[in-house]
Amino acid sequence: MTVWPAIWLTLKLAFVTTAILLAVALPLAWWLTTTRSKVRPVVEAITTLPLVLPPTVLGFYLLILMSPTSPFGALWLSVTGDTLRFSFTGLVIASLVYSQPFAVQPLQTAFASVPRPTMDAARTLGATPRDAFLTVALPLARRGFLTAGVLTFAHTVGEFGVVLMVGGNIPGRTRVISIEIFTAVETLDYATAHLLSLGLLAFSFCVLILVYVFNRRGGVRVA
Repeated sequence: MTVWPAIWLTLKLAFVTTAILLAVALPLAWWLTTTRSKVRPVVEAITTLPLVLPPTVLGFYLLILMSPTSPFGALWLSVTGDTLRFSFTGLVIASLVYSQPFAVQPLQTAFASVPRPTMDAARTLGATPRDAFLTVALPLARRGFLTAGVLTFAHTVGEFGVVLMVGGNIPGRTRVISIEIFTAVETLDYATAHLLSLGLLAFSFCVLILVYVFNRRGGVRVA
């Protein structure tokens, strides 16, 4: 059994998901840190929901959302001519939803740790809110940015339930490493299952070491 297509697809999915999530999570985490809006608890609950919701439940409703009979799925089909279910694009959307807590929470914690007097001093010196964010808050939260990127990438690599529900098990198209392991076990190919599982175990261990090193050097803690 060749595993390279699954490895390449997993890395591609993780890179795309991480890049998009960091771009989206950055302003969202800053807003959650600074806003006094009454809807903040609701937004925080929504962003945290994938942590407590079973992956199969989340995957099921994403599958319904991506159905050609749903408004969103029908709109996508009319614009692109292709369906979201059992496609790489569908995997990306599912991964964005499932992995977003791992991007938002470290960034939110990092922004919350930025000293308020420092931000006040920047405003006193004439910095606009945008300038204060770019020149003060963002540099001070850089370790949180790194932590969010590492955790999001690692979590996407290890996804199984949501990916299986939305993408199925199509070789070269939606079969990622976690599903490749499942398939190998089903076919009694324990050598391949051992190889891939050991690789994911080593990868996850190294990721956790990196996160704790960042935190120990003054980074942020993961909620």
